[in-house]
Amino acid sequence: MEEARALGIHHIIRHEQNKGYGGNQKSLYKKALEVNADIVIMLHPDYQYTPLLIPSMVNIIGENLYPVVLGSRILGKGALRGGMPIYKYWANRFLTLFQNILVNYKLSEYHTGYRAFGSDVLRAIPFETNSDDFIFDNEMLSQIIYAGFQIGEVTCPTKYFEEASSINLPRSMKYGIGVMKVSVIHLFQRMGLIKHPLYKGIIVRKPSFEPVRL
Repeated sequence: MEEARALGIHHIIRHEQNKGYGGNQKSLYKKALEVNADIVIMLHPDYQYTPLLIPSMVNIIGENLYPVVLGSRILGKGALRGGMPIYKYWANRFLTLFQNILVNYKLSEYHTGYRAFGSDVLRAIPFETNSDDFIFDNEMLSQIIYAGFQIGEVTCPTKYFEEASSINLPRSMKYGIGVMKVSVIHLFQRMGLIKHPLYKGIIVRKPSFEPVRL
């Protein structure tokens, strides 16, 4: 915590117990809204993504081009060139295709750890109802798309190396099953067949145009 203060970080959150991947984000987003942040960046601390794209992602939201921006590893050939394991690449491609079809959207990937949100987006979706595990990110994108917010993507170079953190195979399989489950729930919700708590209170906006890739 002292290191964070030395870097000029004013708002520090410390959990006495492990809240999980999703639980940590819930605390951070709530704090961001508390202090009236306009734009919030989520960046995985595994050194796989360059922080140099943050100004560009912030500018896209700040200029009202898109309320949500994702840093995509899949656009271009950055993922494989950066050392993404081939099995992870193809799992990413399969899950993304599955989601694009069921969610009725078109993104290059749903699994990036590099995301930027306008505060109006965070206020409009019930992210606190999401899982505390890794599937939190996917549930959040499902809520955002269901609400009608448009999503922009920017190409992001990535690096994979031994020291970088990564979830193991069993957790990856659990995540993949969770992704497919969220996609099916989204489809049924969109068709009006169910009313799932993930989408409770969301006001659906009419999309004005397709997502852009920069």
